[in-house]
Amino acid sequence: MSDMSETAERADVVAAPGGPQRGNGASELLRRAGTLFLQQREASVLLIAVAIFLYFTASTPSFFGHGSFVNIAQYMAPYTIIAIGEVLLMVCGEIDLSVGYVWMLSPFVMRGFIDSGVPELLAIIITVLLLSLIGLVNGIITTWFGVPSLITTLGMGYLIFGVALTVSSAQQVNLPDGNGGVGRWFGAAAWSEFIWATVLVLIFHVILTRTRWGLYTVSVGGNLLGARESGIKVNTIKIGNFMITSSLGALAGILEAFKNDIIDPSAGQLAVVLVALAGAVIGGTAMLGGSGTMIGAWLGVLVLGILQDGFNLRGISANKFQIILGAAILLAMIANTYLTRLRGAGRIAARARTH
Repeated sequence: MSDMSETAERADVVAAPGGPQRGNGASELLRRAGTLFLQQREASVLLIAVAIFLYFTASTPSFFGHGSFVNIAQYMAPYTIIAIGEVLLMVCGEIDLSVGYVWMLSPFVMRGFIDSGVPELLAIIITVLLLSLIGLVNGIITTWFGVPSLITTLGMGYLIFGVALTVSSAQQVNLPDGNGGVGRWFGAAAWSEFIWATVLVLIFHVILTRTRWGLYTVSVGGNLLGARESGIKVNTIKIGNFMITSSLGALAGILEAFKNDIIDPSAGQLAVVLVALAGAVIGGTAMLGGSGTMIGAWLGVLVLGILQDGFNLRGISANKFQIILGAAILLAMIANTYLTRLRGAGRIAARARTH
């Protein structure tokens, strides 16, 4: 009898830990997954995007539909393309305010080539490559002459603006083929501009996170002196990123011109740069350099697109959207700063456990 009771007691001792261990294992796995998710720079903006999407879906019946999705996609696409370049520059400690004016100028340049008999596709390629030289000039002035990029690109933007207004006589110009042919692939079709933006985000995400160029870009923004001492050609990295940004601005302007089937001298300018910067900051890119995320920028602009479309459908004034935009930037900066501290604390704790 005593042997049976001892056996039962041993069975209870063996069985008892098994159940809780399995339960604890599952909860521990979920906890670790949640911690890993929150440590990602894109985590906060993804949660915000999902929350406001669900809010407008529940509160505005017309929001969840094909037309609304197209509006959001067409709103966010050009700003996302601009944001890609701004992320690269902010990561390496610079900024470009002239890219919105490159956006305005590029369709006029493209139209000039087309009028000269150059095929549309070739005219687009030549325009994008040619206007990358604006980034080259921005980069040289910033790196060689030591002029802050904020001042360099602001001056360059107004220079481009004056040239465009002079050449166009401040008049709108029609595109030769805005709804067919090459134009359908470059903005005229409903989803083409969004596809361009998303593919470019994925490409530059790989460049920033998986290539030597991306590593050097982060190193230059995170520790400029250390980057120089380690042999990184800092000026080359910065000039290259300025050129990439100008090229993307030219592409965005061309896509918008084909989408609207018109070349407008009032398009682009500083307003589009500010929205792109807002999306990048909301998405988790640090204004002071050293860290940034392409996926986060895409999500940040998506948040602005959802807000803009939701407000329009609810009849809320566009003026109030500017209030939301400003508040979103401030809250995003606070959240990003807080999450950065959490990530730092998490790394310190992980090292402590390892040792």
